[in-house]
Amino acid sequence: MIRLGRLVFALVLVAGPAVAQPCPDCLQAGAARVDLTVPPGTPLAGYGSTARRLLVPDVLGRHPHAFWFKPAEGARDTLAARALVLEWGGQRVAWVAVDLLAVDRAFTGDVERGLAAAGVPALTLLLSASHTHSGPGAFVDSALLGWLAVDRLDAGVRAPLVDAVITAVRQADGARRPARIAVGRVAAPTLVASRLARSLDPEMLVVKLTDGTGRPLGLVWNYAIHGTALGPRNLRLSADLMGEASRRLEQALGVPALFVNGAVGDVSPARHGERAVVDLGAELAAAARAAWAQAEPVTRPGLAVARRTVTLPKPWLSAHNCLRGWLPRAVALPLGSVFPHETTLTAVTVGDVGWVTIPGELQASLGKGIKDAAVATGLRRVLVAGLSNDYLGYFTTAADYDPPSYVSCASLYGPGTGGCLADAAAGLLGSLARGTLPATGPAACDR
Repeated sequence: MIRLGRLVFALVLVAGPAVAQPCPDCLQAGAARVDLTVPPGTPLAGYGSTARRLLVPDVLGRHPHAFWFKPAEGARDTLAARALVLEWGGQRVAWVAVDLLAVDRAFTGDVERGLAAAGVPALTLLLSASHTHSGPGAFVDSALLGWLAVDRLDAGVRAPLVDAVITAVRQADGARRPARIAVGRVAAPTLVASRLARSLDPEMLVVKLTDGTGRPLGLVWNYAIHGTALGPRNLRLSADLMGEASRRLEQALGVPALFVNGAVGDVSPARHGERAVVDLGAELAAAARAAWAQAEPVTRPGLAVARRTVTLPKPWLSAHNCLRGWLPRAVALPLGSVFPHETTLTAVTVGDVGWVTIPGELQASLGKGIKDAAVATGLRRVLVAGLSNDYLGYFTTAADYDPPSYVSCASLYGPGTGGCLADAAAGLLGSLARGTLPATGPAACDR
């Protein structure tokens, strides 16, 4: 078995006489980091390129965990699941950042059931994939996604990944202690390029957690960038440039650094290759350190959670968009048996800072719209947590759905759903900001 280690950051008090630290504005918070382990021969997920595919599918069973794709050739760097648990007034939230291409609702459900079976008190789970295109594959129960980019499901790969996420949450929950939260914002240097020739969101947000004495407990850093600095010819497991940045942050601060991708649908790294992973990772870490240094305390401490179901149109694959306009717009492949007709958004606020999950890759301008709308309701800073709790493909603006492109090809719910989903996310954050109950019943994006 490829063992990447089980190094765990467990946040415990230094041995010595216990001294009460009055902290009336503190939440309870704990963070942990657990290395991912996968068996030898696990394929990589993220590219459908022939550079990663087996010449002939492994119908003879030569590879124990790979079928469509080549087995990994070792590990370039260490993958991890990083968890943050927050608690206030009986409300509990676990936010997990995991070095995977994506997570679907079945994977998230397995983690939730595993936490309950392990006796972890009830909490709201936010499970965010980093979107590395060099993480392990064979962990998603979808024949279509398996053939496209992930490889078919293998229980021997999936089980240790689920277990690592559960372990990270349990470690973080056990490490809870009084904590203060601050949030910092910087405009990251020019590290990305638009796939659609549109303006992007340069904002990097950092949620900073410290104990009552000011010692670091953990951080969340939120930025939109594809984990594609390493191309399809790379066959080594890697967390890509985001993992490089998190590793540097953890070395500098000594606490878990959770990377949460943003509205990443049309955002690619500006440079590629081994050197780019190191250089861009260093620049991202430096930007996050700057945001950490200037972070301002969250006002009105507290913790609130809201969830809402959103109904979606019937999913389909547009042959027109996928084949560069060669076929009429009416030609489409129905995907109703593969992708669901609804999803659930989860929003969380801590004082005047909020974040909301998106079940896939949202276009950058839509993510910026969520932030602007939520700030108008009274929030100071907003994190858009893309690729969280489920994966339903890309979501574009109506204007950018029409021209054929890779992004519009992978937008499975039509031209209006991206904007509708963004409006629902902003509305959910707004209800928390105003202290009102969210609207009852599902939000309708299927009209």
